[in-house]
Amino acid sequence: MAEKIIRIATRQSPLALWQAEHVAYRLTQAFPEYRAELVKMVTQGDKILDAPLAKIGGKGLFVKELEQGMLAGMADIAVHSMKDVPVELPEGLHLAAILTREDPTDAFVSRRYQAFSDLPPNARIGTSSLRRQCQIKKRLPHAQIIPLRGNVNTRLAKLDAGDYDAIILASAGLKRLGMAASITQSLATTISLPAIGQGAIGIECRSDDVEINALVSQLHDNVTGICVAAERAMNARLNGGCQVPIAGFAELREGLLFMRGLVGDPDGSVLYQSECTGPLEQAEALGRSVAEDLLAQGADQILQALLN
Repeated sequence: MAEKIIRIATRQSPLALWQAEHVAYRLTQAFPEYRAELVKMVTQGDKILDAPLAKIGGKGLFVKELEQGMLAGMADIAVHSMKDVPVELPEGLHLAAILTREDPTDAFVSRRYQAFSDLPPNARIGTSSLRRQCQIKKRLPHAQIIPLRGNVNTRLAKLDAGDYDAIILASAGLKRLGMAASITQSLATTISLPAIGQGAIGIECRSDDVEINALVSQLHDNVTGICVAAERAMNARLNGGCQVPIAGFAELREGLLFMRGLVGDPDGSVLYQSECTGPLEQAEALGRSVAEDLLAQGADQILQALLN
């Protein structure tokens, strides 16, 4: 009998490879008759390292080539960080599974300060995320936000070289790479509300591939899927890419879905915030409701100004 192979499209960063290998392990454990094979690709977001992502068109920068590979038949599935996945997917592709979410928080990493609250007013903080920037600047208006790109090891090396007083990374990435000890402080979501889908891994595949869909669906985590659906519904209503100052985070509290959203001016001068609670089966409606409230407050003016 011919060996069955699942071909997994992935970027080549250490974190992307960890995620792809994790999915490969989970699938081959559940279905021993299959062998997983990584199809390593380079995306536009990997090629352009000298410009902020927001300036080079944030939508889909880390997923487009992987999607084209699947549509061309080079791979069966693609593994993504959900925060990189645009709201709209190409025709013929869909998200077949979202895995159990890892720590969704932002990580404060510093060699000089024990907590975010210890930073001096003019601290040099490394991040290329407008979402993080607007929340930092709200608390530290005089902080110097210095762009920070590259993989996790590159970013930590820049911190060690003294280029920054602190950098902000995703806690999930550090934990997955065995670098939890690097986290100086996990930032409360009241200090830094996470990105849409942060900490969640998504598996994308061809909609009509019945066999692959059946396999991948076994890895889906329903609670994470509901939370991410609410967040992505908010993002869709705001027409936001992953490189705009939008934060959105849904979680279960006492059996209900608690959804929070934020849109901020990158300079921290204005932060619009909204939240609502409701039943899990209304996840997407809750996300849209938060978005409508943010728009009513004036968030559309910030988003329009950034798009123009």
